[in-house]
Amino acid sequence: MANNVHKKLDANLEIIKQELGVGVTFDVLIREFNAADRKAAIIFIDGFIKDRETTVVMKTLMQIPKGSLAINGLEKILTNHLPYFELEATDNLEDAIDQMLAGPLILLVDGIESAVIIDVREYPVRGVEEPDLERVTRGSREGFVETAIFNTIMVRRRIRDPKLRFEALQVGKRSKTDVFIGYIEDIADQSLVKEVKKRINKINCDALPMGGKNLEEYIFGTALNPLPVTRYTERPDVTAAHLYEGHIAIFVDTSPFAMLLPVTAWHFTQHAEEYFQNPPVGTYLRWVRTLGIIISILLIPVWYALVNTKNLPDWLSWIGPKQMGVVPLWLQFLILEFGLDLIRMAFVHTPNALATSLGIVGGILLGDLAVQVGVFAPESILYIAIVAIGTFGTPSLEFALALRLFRYLIFLGTVLFGWIGFFASLLISVLIFGLTKSFGLPYLWPLIPFDGKALLRIIFRYPIPNVSMRPTAISKKDSDTRSK
Repeated sequence: MANNVHKKLDANLEIIKQELGVGVTFDVLIREFNAADRKAAIIFIDGFIKDRETTVVMKTLMQIPKGSLAINGLEKILTNHLPYFELEATDNLEDAIDQMLAGPLILLVDGIESAVIIDVREYPVRGVEEPDLERVTRGSREGFVETAIFNTIMVRRRIRDPKLRFEALQVGKRSKTDVFIGYIEDIADQSLVKEVKKRINKINCDALPMGGKNLEEYIFGTALNPLPVTRYTERPDVTAAHLYEGHIAIFVDTSPFAMLLPVTAWHFTQHAEEYFQNPPVGTYLRWVRTLGIIISILLIPVWYALVNTKNLPDWLSWIGPKQMGVVPLWLQFLILEFGLDLIRMAFVHTPNALATSLGIVGGILLGDLAVQVGVFAPESILYIAIVAIGTFGTPSLEFALALRLFRYLIFLGTVLFGWIGFFASLLISVLIFGLTKSFGLPYLWPLIPFDGKALLRIIFRYPIPNVSMRPTAISKKDSDTRSK
């Protein structure tokens, strides 16, 4: 394909027809007309452009007087005859086609060796709704949508800072997916920003069919470690709060979320609800949620180890099943864990009208029947239900699923080797947490390495007026929120 725009309109249109399969594919349209008694054409994707604005542009071009474009035709079109503000001229036809495939239309005029790109695109988009996974009793009901440009607007509405930056990149040789990197210039670590852009620019692939998740795997290279090293959020207020702390937000077109980095394990245990309640209440909610997460990991392995411990003290004599099921106790827990995952996946694929019925059948009837026929011990159902509540109480779905794998590891270690296996597998889990990093930030900071002031901010939900310093491990400059 020739890169340069030809002087002859027919030559340009012939190239475009061959490249885009005009006449074969129904949605690539070419509309030819006359402008200043010259042949002209606009090329666009049907359904991507605004009809009214495009009609105004065409009408204006058709009314250009004869001979007006004889000298400096391109400049006159841009300055005098196009009543639109998002314009760009290029002499590279391949670049013009690439941009047209993203939504704008191309204007070509016979005798002018440049293409004019007019951004009159209008993406189909669903309405702004509250995210299902991050609901709050108070606060904004806005959630991100699949159009990245709309998501950046929702963030900019909350950050009216001239230092806010959204850099645009493209990933995918065929898909050319738009990727926006958001940060506040005088707060974020610029070396981290450069590293993120470097990794994105190095991606060599055809497309990102799964959007942000595909991009995460390319830039982080996570293959064996189940722990998430970037936080997904669908809330613009949460994204804005992280940008103020020095984090970087990555938006991928067609993905209704932002990727926040770098992160620690504690970012996945906090929820926006804590900040829509008074500080004591927010602290209490944070403690309850954290306790639920810990219980979801350790309850079953500890209980199983105690059941198989001889000569328990009297105050622990109540531990243990009063009636054993037909299935061995360790296998009961594994079956119930798999059952929980099956119910969760079934909920995802079940229409809303049937989801309640599925919950009753899957959660209550099956468990009750399993106890009545003697397959499971009643205590197994009880403890797995407590674990399920702790799992679903984890704010981040990715973090909750990762913790489930660690729960398997600790439980199987306990089944095979008793208390020794419990502590060994727990130590392995802690080591994995301790060795994990998110763009150089230790996963357990500020616990490891220790930072007392930052740790207190994680344990307690401070009143916002008392939070005067940004996290030092994330923002290397302008750390005082009260400065300037």
